[in-house]
Amino acid sequence: MPVRGRDKVDEESRQSWFSHQSEEARPYYYSVYLADHDIKAEIAPTERAAIMRFTFPESDESGVVIDAFDRGSYIRVMHDKRTVVGYTTRNSGGVPENFRNWFVVRFDRKIRDFQIYDGTKPVEGEQLVGEHALVRVGFETRRGEQVTVRAASSFISQMQAVQNLEELGKDDFETVKAKAQARWDEVLGRIEVEGGTTDQYRTFYSCLYRSTLFPRKFYEIDKNGNILHYSPYNGEVLPGYMYTDTGFWDTFRSLFPLLNLVYPSVNAEIQQGLANTARESGFLPEWASPGHRGCMVGNNSASVVADAILKGVTPEEDVATLYGAMLAGRDKVHPTVSSTGRLGHEYYNTLGYVPYDAGINENVARTLEYAYDDWCIAQVAKKLGRTEDAERLEKASQNYKNLFDPETKLMRGKNENGEFMAPFSPLKWGDAFTEGNSWHYSWSVFHDPQGLIDLMGGKDSFVMMLDSVFAVPPLFDDSYYGGVIHEIREMTVMNMGNYAHGNQPIQHMIYLYNYAGQPWKAQYWLRQVMNKMYTPGPDGYCGDEDNGQTSAWYVFSALGFYPVAPGTTQYVLGAPLFKKATIHFENGNNLVINAPNNSDKNIYIESMTFNGKNYTKNYLDHNDLFKGGVIDFKMGDKPNMNRGINPEDMPYSFSVN
Repeated sequence: MPVRGRDKVDEESRQSWFSHQSEEARPYYYSVYLADHDIKAEIAPTERAAIMRFTFPESDESGVVIDAFDRGSYIRVMHDKRTVVGYTTRNSGGVPENFRNWFVVRFDRKIRDFQIYDGTKPVEGEQLVGEHALVRVGFETRRGEQVTVRAASSFISQMQAVQNLEELGKDDFETVKAKAQARWDEVLGRIEVEGGTTDQYRTFYSCLYRSTLFPRKFYEIDKNGNILHYSPYNGEVLPGYMYTDTGFWDTFRSLFPLLNLVYPSVNAEIQQGLANTARESGFLPEWASPGHRGCMVGNNSASVVADAILKGVTPEEDVATLYGAMLAGRDKVHPTVSSTGRLGHEYYNTLGYVPYDAGINENVARTLEYAYDDWCIAQVAKKLGRTEDAERLEKASQNYKNLFDPETKLMRGKNENGEFMAPFSPLKWGDAFTEGNSWHYSWSVFHDPQGLIDLMGGKDSFVMMLDSVFAVPPLFDDSYYGGVIHEIREMTVMNMGNYAHGNQPIQHMIYLYNYAGQPWKAQYWLRQVMNKMYTPGPDGYCGDEDNGQTSAWYVFSALGFYPVAPGTTQYVLGAPLFKKATIHFENGNNLVINAPNNSDKNIYIESMTFNGKNYTKNYLDHNDLFKGGVIDFKMGDKPNMNRGINPEDMPYSFSVN
């Protein structure tokens, strides 16, 4: 933190007012004017390092505070009087005892003076291992004089932090900034959209940007070019990739399918990291931050792993490890982190559901997700020729039916004795569900929409239930939480009935109209959601971004298709938002999506062609898209009720007969 004043050391004194009007925030560059210090601060990144530039006023009290935080830290001013090194042990959990975040900070000039502190207490000497180590380094500056700082960090060692600093090379600030911009242009340029408004462009690329932020790289590269990582699972430094900071409860839905489609080489590294996690901890992660964390429910690592294997993304040498880890995760739970593995697996594997009265919260949500996850593992088993496993798992994937209540046509908690829990309110958030209610979770049968249609009494009844989500007023029962959680409030203020797009469980629901032969309703509601719930303004986000999931929903939906059931190669059609979009695949092929008469009124698909041939199906196949080509949509202002009538044109049913 750049400061003016020798007494501006602790958090309270060194803070500064600033205005967003004098701030610039881009993926590759950030700058802000710190009004209380009269200092302009700028930063541009590489992957594990950054260059900072501070423009100071005229002062003999100019300086920079380097704070290694409390709860145990280390600071040292090196003999060259240009470099500060240290580490912090500050964390929020999910790390071994030997966790250290090492750092090196190097100035472009000699430090005139410095003072080390333990908290607010000055300490003599050039280094400190203490509860809260920090240092203020001082300079005398003329007005407009700039101090450039190079910084890097490592979870491995101080020497590796120095190695990571080499990512900056000898580049000056503007060169690092230009290279960072070029890299982000490459990442975001994988998809080009045309024929939209400025606000739509800003919204789309903001969402694509957020979709590429998580999971984060947790591996480093040593001086010999070897890939290695500090393991947040066993505390060792080991070879190979590692990624972290993602929750599969959210991101299995569309974030990871987006990586498989547009950034498969990145997900190949992630999958190698997941295999390393299984080797180092005995489990696949469900919420990594950076190690196993107790957050959310389900066993959706199975979806993330299966989708990558089935789409040919996963390196062949890791498939067996990942398959074994998926199977093992069905029958155990982490000894200290109950969200890793399967809490309630004993009940699920014997009764076919997690009982409402077994003392396990969110039991319906767990059962529905375990059933889908079993189906995902079954698809990998079939690919590997494990026939017995596949048959057993596909049978288990039908366990969702055990919690369907024919009276309400919704999913409902069931006691261990086989009776449905009572009383039952479909509007009650939490309890048997996760951050949602029965109206949201009853659609969580990603792998078998036809089976759900049959349970609900056929297509007409199914569509009526889908319609009801938007027709039921935004009423809620918050008694489980004892107050209105933000997900509830985000649903009520959007005025779309009980459709709660700001949270993840219902985000695929609109696409289910396709399975019942009424895709025009999906096309209508998708445009409503994109227009109302996503804008480029400060308040333009509809709820939890959640590691890129809600952003990836928008990216897919704006392109015109969506992965309802990861673990298949199908994308269910919606309707494109732009007049033209081009996806540049890593294999060198391009997919062009044209909809020249698209508009605010022309939101319905009248007809479409794929590579010049008439196309009547309501889904696209991953393998066909990956070959590249041209999709042409003819859009109109009235629903085409002839599309979706032929059962062969609807997405496949994955039901087990």
